[in-house]
Amino acid sequence: MAYSFTEKKRIRNSFGKRWDVLDVPYLLTTQVDSYKRFLQSEVPLAQRLDEGLHAALRSVFPITSHSGHAVLEYVDYWLGEPTFDVKECQQRGANYAAPLRVLVQLILYDKESPASAKVVKEVKRQEIYMGE
Repeated sequence: MAYSFTEKKRIRNSFGKRWDVLDVPYLLTTQVDSYKRFLQSEVPLAQRLDEGLHAALRSVFPITSHSGHAVLEYVDYWLGEPTFDVKECQQRGANYAAPLRVLVQLILYDKESPASAKVVKEVKRQEIYMGE
């Protein structure tokens, strides 16, 4: 097995007589499952539950302007592909981050129409980069 200097790990030798004393369960199961429920990245928009990131975005949107002539609504979100794979991130000491993109739509209402009957002037949809 080849070791690289970028991993910055010491090579450990075992001088014990027993190799497997105890089977250690996968301890990250709870955290990984919780993170998958939070993201719901593999679930289609129509089937997403109102929890996690979807619930957080729905609680913030829609954003209405003070005059009431513009409304910004949340439509959907998805995660892009990470820049590096897991092994490369471990070697570089980088994090395994993926870009979060959100699809929003801006609804502009006609200023000339009466306030009781809002007439839609224009609707724009755009993908926005929200972070990693």
